[in-house]
Amino acid sequence: MMFSLPALLLATLMLSSGVLGQVPAGLEGFPVCATGCITEAFEQGLCAATNQTCICTDATFQAQVTQCVTSSCTIPEVLVTRNHTLTSCGAPVRDRSHQLLVVSISMASVADVFVLLRFIYKAFVMQMEFGLDDWFVLATVVAGIPSVVIIGQGLVPNGLGRDIWTLTATQITNVVRNFYMMAWLYFLQTALLKLTIICFYMRIFPSQDVRRLLWGTFIFVTLWGLAFVLTAIFQCWPISYFWHRWDGLHQGTCIEINSFSWSNAAMNIAIDCWILAIPIWQLRKLHLHWKKKIPVGIMFSLGFLYVLSHYSKQAQLIFASVTIVSILRLRSLVNFGTRDNVTWEFYDVALWSTIEVCVGIITACLPTVRIFLVKIFPILSGSSYASRGAYYNHSSNPRSGIMHPARNEVRIASKGRPESVSDGGSPPGIQFQKSYAVQYSDNDESSLVPGTEIELSSPPKTWQRNPPTN
Repeated sequence: MMFSLPALLLATLMLSSGVLGQVPAGLEGFPVCATGCITEAFEQGLCAATNQTCICTDATFQAQVTQCVTSSCTIPEVLVTRNHTLTSCGAPVRDRSHQLLVVSISMASVADVFVLLRFIYKAFVMQMEFGLDDWFVLATVVAGIPSVVIIGQGLVPNGLGRDIWTLTATQITNVVRNFYMMAWLYFLQTALLKLTIICFYMRIFPSQDVRRLLWGTFIFVTLWGLAFVLTAIFQCWPISYFWHRWDGLHQGTCIEINSFSWSNAAMNIAIDCWILAIPIWQLRKLHLHWKKKIPVGIMFSLGFLYVLSHYSKQAQLIFASVTIVSILRLRSLVNFGTRDNVTWEFYDVALWSTIEVCVGIITACLPTVRIFLVKIFPILSGSSYASRGAYYNHSSNPRSGIMHPARNEVRIASKGRPESVSDGGSPPGIQFQKSYAVQYSDNDESSLVPGTEIELSSPPKTWQRNPPTN
């Protein structure tokens, strides 16, 4: 998002390996300031003008020219010089911009489908009123539309994912301008996602203590999101200095963006862990069989995939088992604001930010979408009656989730007194057998989502007439 000081860019850009390549027989295309530096190095006998190997690999020759170009040229002229020399040395041209476009469109499309299924289920299947969580997730999708457009029309066409020295000055400015807009949209989307999940928890956890805790979290996240969105918008003054400062030719001030980005990422992960801990803790109080608590817990824990998009290479070993998309995003922030090849390095930030938001939307819609799919495709529930009549019923507490084998009672009607027999007997007369069963299915957790029902079923009553015995 930010750039190091122009002096640092000038000092380091030419010093990396392979910066200077073979100078053409004529110095056409090189800036005037660089032409004098290269000519001076030849005159000192550091390398012959026809010795390509020396020009491309000799450290003394490169250091001499680098020092001269750094003090004589502007940053745009340094970039032009580097581009010409690397081309002369046959350095490969790197371009991974197409991958970003494919990932952003694919992930955004999947997230949009999940949100669409969520609204279809509530509006047409359950005919429920929409809650705050529905409107917040819709707002997240709406805020994400400009981000996808920015990637497809602003970042990729202008060279995000390519080396900065292969781009024109106009392209670099356009990349940074579009990245600026995408940055504060990202902060807005992450705040809206957290509010979505908090509002969903308010609907399924009626405890007053939990609701007070959730309302406090709601207020904190709202203020946190507002603070970071405004800071991202006004991080430089004038605002346009954000996308002009790279060339070292403009005046302005900016906050220390690397610290700003890391503080946001750290707070983001902390808030996510706090929000995700609430349902995991409350799950122990739900009246579900333990076989149902496990998949429900897994469903809530999928939120950790959303969190794992923020982490750095240096800390991956520490966070190996904690939260998978917010933490991975931190990997891209290791070099954020400290490297000079911004159009190449910022690619990872844009990629993981997009994945993080889309995974968050999908995670927020998982409970509703899963129940919707089970209703459409019952086979997905995986439920069936046990073989050989091994039915189960509830204990006296219908919400306890404790299972007991069902009793089959057979009453015999005869001329004499009615007689009760066990399952194994076959006395004469007309038998009436009645048994009940409660069928648990994989979508029992639908009771956690307002407006859903636990499926109950019982096998049909059975009449049996035994032949009279002699």
